[in-house]
Amino acid sequence: MAAFLLGAVLLIVQPQIVPSRPAINSNAETSSQSVQRELLKKTSQKNDFKENIRSNGSCQQLPQTIIIGVRKGGTRALLEMLSLHPDIAAAESEVHFFDWEDHYRNGLQWYINQMPFSYPNQITVEKTPAYFTSPKVPERVYNMNQSMRLLLILRDPSERVLSDYTQVLYNHMQKHKPYPSIEQFLIKNGELNVDYKAINRSLYYIHMQNWLKYFPLDHIHIVDGDKLIKDPFPEIEKVERFLKLSPQINASNFYFNKTKGFYCLRDSGRERCLHESKGRAHPQVDTRLLEKLQEYFHEPNKKFFELVGRTFDWH
Repeated sequence: MAAFLLGAVLLIVQPQIVPSRPAINSNAETSSQSVQRELLKKTSQKNDFKENIRSNGSCQQLPQTIIIGVRKGGTRALLEMLSLHPDIAAAESEVHFFDWEDHYRNGLQWYINQMPFSYPNQITVEKTPAYFTSPKVPERVYNMNQSMRLLLILRDPSERVLSDYTQVLYNHMQKHKPYPSIEQFLIKNGELNVDYKAINRSLYYIHMQNWLKYFPLDHIHIVDGDKLIKDPFPEIEKVERFLKLSPQINASNFYFNKTKGFYCLRDSGRERCLHESKGRAHPQVDTRLLEKLQEYFHEPNKKFFELVGRTFDWH
């Protein structure tokens, strides 16, 4: 008995060793409570965990699902639609825990404190679109929870580039600051500027490879962002099944707003639409330049389709 107790103590205090190449077991499903307990044990030297439990039984916990991206792919729409489900508790703001060093150094206790209060039967979700394209994030998420279920929403890469530019353009316009035309970003020395960050973010197969080093494909559900815009209900049904949620969201939760030009949400008789910053018109781009952009993505898209075993209706 004494030997058993001594072994248990040594097991707790010894440093945790992270494998250089993670051995993934897609069948290993660990309950969120035990995962959280082990993670907090690992970081107990840095943070003394304080449970924030309310009298109604709700508490803050690590997310069991993360929307990892992609930027301008429709992550906010996906989160809002998923929040229609009563078993989902969503963090309102982008947390940037795994990609911002100042946040990551704060440890898991800080991360938990950014989460919404939820009940034991609910799944906590956070979304930070920058996670998908950050090389260091997959390993960090894996070290936190090998059983994490990830949501990735993607759009036509060329359209995503235009949306990326449009967001930055409007941010400058709101601050009354000048901003170059999109042609100045897309063209360099008469050729397509492949160093433009917005283009790099649309090279999905490169970033997906990083995630597949740590997570099996059946732990990453890819939402078709273009279809989500045109007909959201079927895409949300697939997300419900992926997260093993009971089918609670239905077609009546969505209605098309002709004024805004996209679908809005209806929840218990209350109607709400996404922020006015969503669905902005893209700048006019020369047809030849747009074709050059689409041609550039043709081969990377083909590699991505082969990687995930699925095709998308992209140019």
